[in-house]
Amino acid sequence: MAEKTAVLTDKAPKPLAGIYSQAIKANGFVFVSGAVPMDAESMKIVDGNIQIHTHQCIKNLSAILEASGSDLSKVVKVNVFLSNMDDFAAMNEVYSQYWGDVKPCRTCVAVKTLPLNVDVEIECTATY
Repeated sequence: MAEKTAVLTDKAPKPLAGIYSQAIKANGFVFVSGAVPMDAESMKIVDGNIQIHTHQCIKNLSAILEASGSDLSKVVKVNVFLSNMDDFAAMNEVYSQYWGDVKPCRTCVAVKTLPLNVDVEIECTATY
């Protein structure tokens, strides 16, 4: 069985203790838990709209990926969860600025409620 290693950085919001890891490295991949638009220092949701929140989610993912020995350009799959599909276009305006030249595969779905009642949560899988 492949070994798995938890990733933890103080440059992204702390995970809930005993519930989940920020990321897991296994078999050449890093699986990053969903990131909400929370500031790592204050542990509070940043003020702003879906675009500011999307930037913050990706900033958090980036910090975790870097702690894993990876980065946004190595992401192969992204899952985006929106609380309102009306935010799809505005989220994409920000989202498309990231990930390098070859964009990862992606799923984007609307869900009824996200943690802390945020409007977006993003998770990803990358190589390292």
